[in-house]
Amino acid sequence: MGSEIADRKEFGGSIPVQNVQDLASRNLKAIPDRYLRSGLIVDDVFLDKSLQIPIIDMSMLVDNHVAELMKLDHACKEWGFFQLIGHEVSEEVLGKMKSDMMEFFRLPLTEKQAYAQPPNSIEGYGQAFVVSDEQKLDWGDMLFLLSQPNFFRNMKLWPTSPTSFSETLDKYSLELQKVTSCLLGSMAKNLGIDPKRLLNMFENGTQGIRMNYYPPCVQADKVMGLTPHSDATGLTLLLQVNEVLGLQIRKYGKWLSINPVPGAFIVNVGDIIEIMSNGEYRSIEHRAVVHVEKERMSIAAFHSPNMKAEIGPISDLVKDKNPIYKTISHDDYVRLVVGSKLDGKSLLGHMKLEQ
Repeated sequence: MGSEIADRKEFGGSIPVQNVQDLASRNLKAIPDRYLRSGLIVDDVFLDKSLQIPIIDMSMLVDNHVAELMKLDHACKEWGFFQLIGHEVSEEVLGKMKSDMMEFFRLPLTEKQAYAQPPNSIEGYGQAFVVSDEQKLDWGDMLFLLSQPNFFRNMKLWPTSPTSFSETLDKYSLELQKVTSCLLGSMAKNLGIDPKRLLNMFENGTQGIRMNYYPPCVQADKVMGLTPHSDATGLTLLLQVNEVLGLQIRKYGKWLSINPVPGAFIVNVGDIIEIMSNGEYRSIEHRAVVHVEKERMSIAAFHSPNMKAEIGPISDLVKDKNPIYKTISHDDYVRLVVGSKLDGKSLLGHMKLEQ
């Protein structure tokens, strides 16, 4: 394990920018230009609230319920998103994670800045994917921490206020790993590959937890909480922290607002699963919008293969067909991700083979 710590490389980080929560607290009459988006279309959102992402019951997947496995397969192919119920993560664990996160973001700015992103690091308090001084900025702050494997943890960036934070995040992290393993095993069955094949690639895999804080904004229809993108990782489990909606996914060329089921995780397929499945399962573009009067909070947990795993189509899935995506080392893939700004599904474009 010591050698793995020594071998851990710096992959780059985000340019420091102004704290949005602090900016929002100043009761500004006008928002700085760097946050304003020209051409934001606010009327391309589905008004029909009956259209929603599928709901999957994990307890039925555990029992190899054929109909539920088929629902999962359909969700991964046609939606790239689903809500997960029956996951057995206790309300106590979920509630404590929510309350500790809220308590952290209530701290004075000077206390939060003690955990600011160090140079050349993706971890810490700030914003992610800011790679130039010209790009538009998102209306939101985050605390991003690598939580698994344990030797990746930089405990200097784990808040000590609230005092229970580290213990809470540790419990939450372990519970989400169990959920992710179950989902990956079920996905492998649906793809027709040995579940051990996929699970071995994610064993001791990377888990990063991003706590998102989106302040209210007087020009909410002119800013973006989180730029449209697909997740570069394997599988994401999102927990809605408060009652304010904001997550939207791209569907049929429009934006569909997600209405979270209480106690459920919102799960989405990431680019790595699209690559590994050779396009069978699809990552979907999504974004976060903000509210004019209310703050919004969420916690996203990103799960990726271990650093020894190559990022490319699983060989069993391309025996009888051509691979769509190239295969590269995990190190090279991480550098590609960290050095890019959020821009739809552009990352997958870099990974596609010329057909």
